[in-house]
Amino acid sequence: MERLLKIIGSWALSQLRTIGHMFVFLLNSLYFIFVPPFKFRLLLRQMRFFGNKSLLVILLTGSFTGMVLALQLFYILRKFGSEALLGPGIALSLTRELGPVLSALMVTGRAGSALTAEIGMMRISEQIDALTAMALNPIRYLIVPNIVAAIIVFPLLVAIFDVIGIYGGYMVGVKILGISSGTYFSLMEDYVDMEDIMVGLYKSLSFGLIVSWVCCYKGFYTGYGAEGVSKSTTEAVVMSSIFILIWDYFLGSVLL
Repeated sequence: MERLLKIIGSWALSQLRTIGHMFVFLLNSLYFIFVPPFKFRLLLRQMRFFGNKSLLVILLTGSFTGMVLALQLFYILRKFGSEALLGPGIALSLTRELGPVLSALMVTGRAGSALTAEIGMMRISEQIDALTAMALNPIRYLIVPNIVAAIIVFPLLVAIFDVIGIYGGYMVGVKILGISSGTYFSLMEDYVDMEDIMVGLYKSLSFGLIVSWVCCYKGFYTGYGAEGVSKSTTEAVVMSSIFILIWDYFLGSVLL
């Protein structure tokens, strides 16, 4: 029994040490955001990396999410004789919850994994050590542009996801299920407030920070060899996804 407690305690201390190291890494990165000079060219490149290259998966995921929502909500609302509320139901579901969460998960799988692998390869090929040897701060050059780019791009991707999802729901609800086009959009205007849109904005901003932070950290402190990069990439995607869902719950409970 004592041996088991020692193993559990050792594991818990190791996890706490890792979490503390991650937060120090985050605070250090946030500090260098406000310390000039700022690398705008690197920022633009990473905005393209997070945004433009993730656009196709956002468009596909958003459109089919709206379509599936339309089918399922119509089936549920029909039981209560409230089919006219299909538009507001889709809009609220996307803007408050599904848009930010699914967009963040998709970008994590597409861009976050690639970011971790890229920084990890730089670590094992000693490029990061070379930056340090040249008196260049690797956090300023590698981490800060990614964090700022993700914070800027995530809300834009979520907005695109929401709009595409709403029109995907329109295609199914109006063209296939027979809901009135005027009813679909007019009731949406009545039920969706600016507060609902801001909830999605706050979530997308925080998810952008979480994904870039975790993926950069895992890549920056990756183990050596191909196995180390593979392990770091997997851990980055899994940890980012878990953090997104946990933070979504706590943020949702505060912003209700």
